[in-house]
Amino acid sequence: MAEEDEDYQELSNEQKKEIAKWFLLNSPAGEIKYVAKDLKSVLNDVDVYNEAAMEAFPIYNKSHMICLEMPCGAGDVLITSYGEIDENEYLDPRSAQVAIVDHIKQVCTDVRHATDEELPSAYVEEFRYALDAEILRYVGEAYPKGVCSVYCVNAKDVEGPGSDFELVVVISATRHSPRNFCNGSWRSIWNIEFRDESQILELKGKLQVDAHYFEEGNVQLDAKHECGDSTIFQVITVCGIFYIYPFLLPDKNQFCFLLLNIQLYSNLNPFKDLRRKLPVTRTLFPWQNTLQFSLTRDITKELGIGK
Repeated sequence: MAEEDEDYQELSNEQKKEIAKWFLLNSPAGEIKYVAKDLKSVLNDVDVYNEAAMEAFPIYNKSHMICLEMPCGAGDVLITSYGEIDENEYLDPRSAQVAIVDHIKQVCTDVRHATDEELPSAYVEEFRYALDAEILRYVGEAYPKGVCSVYCVNAKDVEGPGSDFELVVVISATRHSPRNFCNGSWRSIWNIEFRDESQILELKGKLQVDAHYFEEGNVQLDAKHECGDSTIFQVITVCGIFYIYPFLLPDKNQFCFLLLNIQLYSNLNPFKDLRRKLPVTRTLFPWQNTLQFSLTRDITKELGIGK
């Protein structure tokens, strides 16, 4: 026992901070505040906790693309790296306003008008506005609790045809229901690069789904998918935005992404390693007939798999 005490070494404050940051950054969607509360109690050191929180919360908020309500009914703002102006300032291109954010409290404390330097040129804004209107309509139809934004991330000072520029579409949708022991989020990012000289429109998409179910257990899903496409434009005009739409959000990409996950979990193989061979109920889990469970049955019916 004496030898064990000699080998034991107290962690430094820096090590404690890094461990705390890891837990905060790996919190499931919508649950970082719950994790933070427990960490604060476990650390029992306000200074170490504050340092970890100040570093972790901004990264978490941006990676999860959380949506915050701006004060005085000014609208909503997505917290993303594409709209980041300063450490605590984020642009909402739709309203041309900048939200001042408290990352740890996850609230907007103030709002101001964006300056001309922070906004794209009138020429680029025509494209951004037209695309934003289409995406806003799509998200309203496809995502019950979805929000979206369109940013210019490259060459926002372009004044007319003959130059390249790049737009990014961000879509974020969440479904948080801690009372029912489940939370989840959908996040997608679409880069649209306008190449004027080669008359090519390059599209790249990244999709990510997070889900956490924790009623009498702890099961998490973290699925990612990347896709891309390109098309040729004779002349890049604002009207051409409406031709981008089918390429930007192709149903086949999202359907293939969902189908890939359905096939992966159709036999629930990944869950076999998470569950006891014989649980406390003393009843074996029927792996040979998972279709009796409503979630598998409903998804199979909806997608028409196995017909």
